[in-house]
Amino acid sequence: MGIFGKDIGIDLGTANTLIFERGKGIVLREPSVVAINQKTKEVIAVGEEAKKMIGRTPGAIQAIRPLKDGVIADYHCTLAMLKSLIKKATGKFQLVKPRVIICVPAGVTAVEKKAVIEAGLESGAKEVFITEESIMAAVGAGLPVLEPTGNMIVDIGGGTSEVAIISLGSIVTSTTLRSAGDSFDEAITKYIRKKYRVFIGDRTAEELKITIGNVYPSEYPGTMEIRGRNMTQGLPVNLTITAEEMAEAMEDIADELYEAIRSTLEQTPPELAADVITNGIVLTGGGALIKGLDKYLYEKTGKINVRIADEPLDCVVKGTGIALENIDVIKVASKT
Repeated sequence: MGIFGKDIGIDLGTANTLIFERGKGIVLREPSVVAINQKTKEVIAVGEEAKKMIGRTPGAIQAIRPLKDGVIADYHCTLAMLKSLIKKATGKFQLVKPRVIICVPAGVTAVEKKAVIEAGLESGAKEVFITEESIMAAVGAGLPVLEPTGNMIVDIGGGTSEVAIISLGSIVTSTTLRSAGDSFDEAITKYIRKKYRVFIGDRTAEELKITIGNVYPSEYPGTMEIRGRNMTQGLPVNLTITAEEMAEAMEDIADELYEAIRSTLEQTPPELAADVITNGIVLTGGGALIKGLDKYLYEKTGKINVRIADEPLDCVVKGTGIALENIDVIKVASKT
């Protein structure tokens, strides 16, 4: 069992929660969704089971995401979700409580960090370590974070995107954006509402993003049939959406990511900025999978090489796994 026993790393994301168990690897991957009875405040379902209920529940039951913009928006639901997912990942019976590493965005406040620590402890952890997502993403992506060279990571999650320059195991400069995967979904919903006067649900917007969403339509053609509700008549309608329309809908969010990269480089010491030009930019998180985003940022940054990390969705939680194995080497921001 080693020095930790059954110790775990948690990527507590706005869209998904991943858990890494030391010695086993990734043991759980579930949507960060909780279904709750609004009258009794009882939690009905957590994770994948709860996500299936989004937009399809009766009045008293609501499926919600307890994390918003990368931080805890609903403490009660976050606690219930963490307890349920940790139990599911590690089993019901534990002789030794686990030590837990939980990742948070760099921009969170001390109060928000404390809430995450308390939620971890109440969920059954013996000890909780808080570390920054961008460092763990860089570690999980295989970047040489402990060397005296500038590495740029752009971690595009569900609720937040984080642009960071890392050197000698620490963040030198960073920018946290509220523009991320969910923002692309919202932009698609608004675009279709404005252009066609049709309402679509969150799940439909996400399906469009995954299937034909892109920011480089010349290389990613395609169409997708969707259903929505006409704003004027209130009746269901069918639409055919093109890849060109998706690029138009999503470009503003991609441009915000570029501006965050430009702003972060502007704040970076010249030597480290030069390293980034040499080493390139690495994209992680679910947003890294948006078609053409790497090419778009390559063009916008004046041809700085941009690459997508291997298994970008797993980089943060893989980083926590490496941190668990090298707890004295990987610097953890704070500890309870």
